[in-house]
Amino acid sequence: MSAVEQYARAHLVTDSSEGHRAVPVVLRYDPEADPQALRIGLPGRREWTFARQLLEQGLRAPVTAGDVHVWPCGRVQTVVEFHAGDDGVTVVQFDASALMRFLRRTYAAAATPVTR
Repeated sequence: MSAVEQYARAHLVTDSSEGHRAVPVVLRYDPEADPQALRIGLPGRREWTFARQLLEQGLRAPVTAGDVHVWPCGRVQTVVEFHAGDDGVTVVQFDASALMRFLRRTYAAAATPVTR
């Protein structure tokens, strides 16, 4: 099994006059560390870890697990909302196609046997 790292562009949704601001995001999956989890790295070194299944389900219908909420936004967008206690809420909007491509890569990586 090999790790997957994919860079994506997402929109950070804010309530300021900026509205949506494009930000670079890193999607990571390491089946050796945890085959059921993935990580999303946001600017400012903030990284969230949650179940891969949550992202998959959130592409089709609203779903929540702990501090992470995922839901489809129209036909081509997906929103991921992170709750961070005192730090408030971070809302990030992705092209659903980037997330689906990432998920396909994670399942392929998990199915690949380790050769040494």
